[in-house]
Amino acid sequence: MFSGSEILAIALQEKIEEAGVNTIIKNNIQSAQMAGFGTTGQAVELFIQETDFAKANPVIEEFRLNI
Repeated sequence: MFSGSEILAIALQEKIEEAGVNTIIKNNIQSAQMAGFGTTGQAVELFIQETDFAKANPVIEEFRLNI
């Protein structure tokens, strides 16, 4: 799982999906706004299947080193 800004989550999502791994983004910022609440902090999470971790981990680590 990755948690961060929407921009970083989308950038990482693109890189992971290029490696052939499906992802899911949970955007708590948009959910809170739609419900009429405000949010603070880093509220976008990116998930992958546990079985895809070995394939996605090198992409995630490279991404983290470059941000």
